[in-house]
Amino acid sequence: MTRRPLSPLWIVLVASLWMALAGNGALWRQLDDLGLLASARGWAFAGGLLVIIWAALAALLGLLAWRGTLKPAVTLLVVVTALASHFMLSYRIVIDPGMVTNVLQTDVHEAAGLANYRLALTVLLLAVLPLWLLWRQPVVHGPLRREGLRNAGIVLGSLAVLLADLLASFQTLAPVMRNHKEVRYLINPLSSVYSLARATIAPAKRHDGPLAPVGEDAHRVPSPVPGAKPPLVLLVLGETGRSGNFSLNGYGRPTTPELEREGARIASFRNAWSCGTSTATSVPCMFSNLTRAGYADRDRDHEGLMDVLQHAGLAVLWLDNQAGCKGVCDRIPWVNVSDSHSELCASGECLDGVMLEGLDARIAALDPQRRARGTVIVMHQMGSHGPAYYLRSPAAQKRFLPECASTALQDCSLESVVNAYDNSIAYTDHFLAQGVQWLKGQAAQADTALVYVADHGESLGENNLYLHGMPYAVAPDVQKHVPWITWLSPGFEQSTGLSMTCLQAARDQALSHDHYFHSVLGLLNVQTTAYRPGLDAYAACRHTADGAAR
Repeated sequence: MTRRPLSPLWIVLVASLWMALAGNGALWRQLDDLGLLASARGWAFAGGLLVIIWAALAALLGLLAWRGTLKPAVTLLVVVTALASHFMLSYRIVIDPGMVTNVLQTDVHEAAGLANYRLALTVLLLAVLPLWLLWRQPVVHGPLRREGLRNAGIVLGSLAVLLADLLASFQTLAPVMRNHKEVRYLINPLSSVYSLARATIAPAKRHDGPLAPVGEDAHRVPSPVPGAKPPLVLLVLGETGRSGNFSLNGYGRPTTPELEREGARIASFRNAWSCGTSTATSVPCMFSNLTRAGYADRDRDHEGLMDVLQHAGLAVLWLDNQAGCKGVCDRIPWVNVSDSHSELCASGECLDGVMLEGLDARIAALDPQRRARGTVIVMHQMGSHGPAYYLRSPAAQKRFLPECASTALQDCSLESVVNAYDNSIAYTDHFLAQGVQWLKGQAAQADTALVYVADHGESLGENNLYLHGMPYAVAPDVQKHVPWITWLSPGFEQSTGLSMTCLQAARDQALSHDHYFHSVLGLLNVQTTAYRPGLDAYAACRHTADGAAR
């Protein structure tokens, strides 16, 4: 049967209406949750918002309604609409510039972990079927001049409708967008288009050229304590750690028994907060000498903590079991351990313990002159990365059952989701304890320490919100409240003048990722003009031999 050719105008209007109506289930749900659909006036507002989205999409497609671009443009937008709709409906996330940055930096393993039957069904219904109809439908474009006039008419007509509707809806629309900022990032797929533009333009707005140098004057001052050895410090960069789920911080379940057995050698700061709600934001921010506000407003990218430690002449190494270091380790030795041939990688993803395998040989391969001054190893965990929490702990160590063994978290009970997450925290406890035991074995040649800080937290279904990445201003505390744990050997405590008793007493001091850069420099006694004592979490507990604070 031969199909009657349609004008591009009809393709634009129908495709825009489909995306505005079917692709915005998360938006309509949020408006209902806010009580905005409880009256006829509320439904009128929703109808006006639908027209605004429809007109905006039509104007966008009007710019692309040419012979060679119309169907590809519709295809791209419809696929984006379907994917965004799935994640917003399933996990109640929003699509903001930070979330788009995460997507752009996601590797194959992370993407595969998000796939499930719900995603396939959503893409089938919202994208595959309508696009099958689109590509079967012939379209008549006409001469180029007529095509240009028609496209201009689509754009101008859509903008006129958009403006008229905005004026009519402004009194209701403005307070909703002002008081509930997350709503603007639920407008699908316009939020994705806007956020992609922001995520692309923001780096381009920074000054071109080399990174701004930081701490080029850095040098480590050796300890004056007789018998002091070079420091060996493990900086464990945690992934998706909720401070409130560590029994070391008062959680009711025994998720960190191995660390707790370290007793007087462990200090846990219970009031620490992240720079962002995603790895892409938090990792480069926490390794920066800038505060969270300064990092967000920077007009140029800077060197970070690892560069400063290298400037100071220390041996540094980054081990990554994640989707990269987000630029933090680009100028130092680093190893991706996620493709290791180890029994810990049998599932296709590696458990974090793989970073301890062959560690002595990796350190021995570093510059011996640098090692003589001190060594810093960063271990970037897979940690508790979701939604596949059940893959983050080995079968033999799953103590909280039943656990959710699916990436479709909304299909599982809240209890089973929490069980799976808590099992991942228990494995992190085991991994950190293994790291401590390894450090104890280095006592003959080094004064050793371990610092564990997570990049961000996680939502586990509270208020039907899952995962992380919400805009910081509206994100729940569980996505921002992170663990900060310190273990010091007796030799390290003595050589640095730090007091574990003091650190344990300071467990409730308010800290954030703003303190991380300066705290690590202080821990290693690296002196540089980039160091700010007021942001050193350990400074108040560091004393000289005569008992005075340094």
